[in-house]
Amino acid sequence: MTDQTPSLTPPPEGYAEWLAEVKRRVYQAQQRAARTVNSELVMLYWGLGNDILERQRYQGWGAKVIDKLAHDLRTAFPDMKGFSPRNLKYMRAFAAAWPDEAIVQEVLAQLPWYHQVTLLDKLDDPKTRRWYAEQAIENGWSRNILADQIDTRAIDRWGAAVTNFEQTLPKPDSDLAVQSLKDPYKLDFLGLGKEAEERAIESAMIEHVEEFLLELGAGFAFVGRQVHMQVGDSDFFIDLLFYHVKLHRYVVIEVKKGKFKPEHLGQLRFYLSAVDGEVATDRDDPTIGLLLCETRDKVVAEYALQDESKPMGVSAYELTESLPEELKTNLPSIEQIERELENNEKKLHE
Repeated sequence: MTDQTPSLTPPPEGYAEWLAEVKRRVYQAQQRAARTVNSELVMLYWGLGNDILERQRYQGWGAKVIDKLAHDLRTAFPDMKGFSPRNLKYMRAFAAAWPDEAIVQEVLAQLPWYHQVTLLDKLDDPKTRRWYAEQAIENGWSRNILADQIDTRAIDRWGAAVTNFEQTLPKPDSDLAVQSLKDPYKLDFLGLGKEAEERAIESAMIEHVEEFLLELGAGFAFVGRQVHMQVGDSDFFIDLLFYHVKLHRYVVIEVKKGKFKPEHLGQLRFYLSAVDGEVATDRDDPTIGLLLCETRDKVVAEYALQDESKPMGVSAYELTESLPEELKTNLPSIEQIERELENNEKKLHE
């Protein structure tokens, strides 16, 4: 987009005074930027966007004032980026989306500006937008990760695992534990197909441990894979062992190929007891278990967990990103592809 000088039509009444005020606020923001660069910038953008809204709503200023303001601010502050007409429109949209200045100051000012742009571009509902903003702050998401979490509907997956935490954990631990688990877990970053076996999935999780920890969420710390436990004269190996720093508990994760079966919980229950007895200290609360299955029937999982005394949850995992149904119906099957290849090979030899 080329920078063109707006037409020389006279600005609306009060524009010159307002421009001087805007310049003063920009200078003030620059002076404080060394201490709180991001929060000051976000609040500056919100205030400027709110000013544009107010003047367009109640003083009848037209849309062209944004182009003129962009030109004048870039002339006044040639070394400062962010005053393009496009970004000024984002400031106006930002102020419209967040009319409560207190929320902007207390919550949103902790996020970089282009996180705000991502939230505006991808989300319309204020409550949903705030949820993602708070999670981005808590989990330290980059802009790309925030976009991925929105695209994979993290808000619908967090807290959706089937658990018995309400019956087995005291409050507020039970609420925090519920919100710590997802369903399903998106593991497409592992680069594995649905045919992958349990050990291959575990290995890939560790190879991509940063991405896996990101998918698990805030508070999880990796302890080990195939953790050896000697109980009596027998040796056992836990698939994955984590520690949750907020819950002050170990978390055992077992990965199962195929559909969830109630008998899977027996092995997980034993591992929880073993970790509590052999690994955990008096400062640690009882261990939590998570069973990750390729698929799970929610009703079956609920009945299986109903009388369990150990805190456990059951979730599904997805190794490949799901396609919309309309795309699935248009894609050729493996058999169709093989037939096409055979036909092409025959034609080459004719």
